[in-house]
Amino acid sequence: MNIDKPKGMTSHDVVSRLRKITKIKQIGHTGTLDPFATGVLPVCIGKATRLIEYLQDDKEYIAEVQFGKNTDTYDLDGQVTDVFDVKISEEDLVNVLPKFRGEISQLPPIYSAIKVNGKKLYDYARKGEEVEIQPRKVTITKLELLSFDKENQLAQIVVGCSKGTYIRSLAYDIGKELNCGAYLSALKRTKAGKFVIENSISLENLKEQSDVLKNLINPIDVLDLPTRELTKEEYERVSHGMSISNNSSDKNLHVVILIYSGKIYAVGEVEENKVIVRKVFTQV
Repeated sequence: MNIDKPKGMTSHDVVSRLRKITKIKQIGHTGTLDPFATGVLPVCIGKATRLIEYLQDDKEYIAEVQFGKNTDTYDLDGQVTDVFDVKISEEDLVNVLPKFRGEISQLPPIYSAIKVNGKKLYDYARKGEEVEIQPRKVTITKLELLSFDKENQLAQIVVGCSKGTYIRSLAYDIGKELNCGAYLSALKRTKAGKFVIENSISLENLKEQSDVLKNLINPIDVLDLPTRELTKEEYERVSHGMSISNNSSDKNLHVVILIYSGKIYAVGEVEENKVIVRKVFTQV
């Protein structure tokens, strides 16, 4: 499902709501959104949770960035740590954005769920303990200014990025580069892989199990992977976990979705001239 997460709910809250509606425990989301953030939250139900690792994980956001202050969480929910008597122009902002496009090194916020020595960073932060945070490589594929309110020092920026990118850190780093401070004041995810905001469904419209059923998405439509229709003989082999021959000439083929009777039946990995069965589904 493609859920439009409302503001004020955690991603886990959304999953819990869907579990109550569907009476299905096996439900998971594909990427956390902070409570203040809204937008696309892909959710997998039942056996489709076993396909999460094969979904595309590139994301797009509309980020609202407030300049002139820093907060300890790098967003509007944190405590203000610095105030700057500096006003930037739209030209200043446009000129600095190219520095953050492409592969960049990013320090995650101290208030995040990343684990260091088996302990989440925000646990260190809440106890006032210091911990060394290692920078991570992330890729910014798109970074464009949508609008800038000079009087209020407020910008709307479109961000396209790889998995693991912290938009809060990006806002902070842009403010640091401009010597004016900045924090994330609002965030809307508009795209996650093939899930887009235009096709999302509001939680308010999901009251009964029938509402969920009519808004389900066939995994085949959102998995950006090659498919292969199984013959009856191949189906029998796959059902017993046996490999089948690789009939593709694509040298870069690695993962293939195996289809039978119009449904995903299995996931295979190509090894030389064979397709090794990794996961088998009775139905999805």
